[in-house]
Amino acid sequence: MTAADANRLGRILSLRPARLDRGSGAPQHWRPVPTRRAAPVPPPEPLPSLRSRPVLAGFLATRPAFLGVTLCACLIGLAVAHGSGVPLDALKAAATVFFALLAHAGINVLNDYFDARSGADAANVERVFPFTGGSRFIQNGVLSEAETARLGWGLLLPVVPAGLWLAWQSGPGLVGIGLAGLVIGWAYSAPPLALVSRGLGEAAVAAGWLVVVLGSDYVQRGAFALAPLQAGLSYALLVAAILFINEFPDRRGDAAAGKRTLVVRLGPDGAKWAWLGLVLAAYGWLVLMVGRGYLPQGAAAAALTLILSFRAARSLLAHADEASELAPALRLTIAAAHLHGLVLAATLALGRWPGALS
Repeated sequence: MTAADANRLGRILSLRPARLDRGSGAPQHWRPVPTRRAAPVPPPEPLPSLRSRPVLAGFLATRPAFLGVTLCACLIGLAVAHGSGVPLDALKAAATVFFALLAHAGINVLNDYFDARSGADAANVERVFPFTGGSRFIQNGVLSEAETARLGWGLLLPVVPAGLWLAWQSGPGLVGIGLAGLVIGWAYSAPPLALVSRGLGEAAVAAGWLVVVLGSDYVQRGAFALAPLQAGLSYALLVAAILFINEFPDRRGDAAAGKRTLVVRLGPDGAKWAWLGLVLAAYGWLVLMVGRGYLPQGAAAAALTLILSFRAARSLLAHADEASELAPALRLTIAAAHLHGLVLAATLALGRWPGALS
């Protein structure tokens, strides 16, 4: 036996026998190596072939997956009215929800139009589709700019007579609420105001969805009240947080197009802390309103979605400048807002309100 053979035999004999892993029956060194869960595959962007199906193309251009935030806002407003002892009118409630969704759809389409005109979506090469970077219908040749504008304004057109009918049924104050909502939606991205380009997009979004809550309550109550504002602000701020976090992947494209969002102005390192502050303000407001007796005690359950928001914050704080790593944070932020809205609506509708209803 040569020296090399002796060394090889010694290494073989020195190997420790495999130990059985308790409960598994498998040798310990046979355990499978943990693997990272594969990231969800993003949906494909729209293709020009979609032009052959104009109805479907028009529907998808409204970004229907994002209309849920308006549905939740309507439910919160209706829940406040119901919890305050106002009998709900089913027809007016249904009309409120339908035309609020229609208005949101039209505003989504017009936002795509104005972002295409400004060049912001075309310059956005770090988008996280379908969350950021627009619907891509214009950029991918599904709709022209002119077709997109006609679709957006066409969706908004029936909202005006519907709003007037609801005002006739409920009270003239709804005209002012409706006008405020439409102006905010238009001014968000349309020149000359283009609020999002001035770093005011988050404020516009929070105000817009608070208007939806207020309007949904007013249609039933027939008068202005503080309750929908007290109840709806936490949700409105979380909806604004969706817009805010969506600006992180779009930062370079927005800057190239002159769209100076908060993330462009503050930079990712500063903006991530501002985002966290916005989220904490939302939950702090809810806890304050419950603690001071303005909302039912059960409404505090909506604050449990802070778990999702903190998970989003952890991801954002670690990857604020890495667009490709932000999809989990975007999903968690959207989920937190929707779940917060649904839980809040349920507890406001079914909870025991302080005061007269006790």
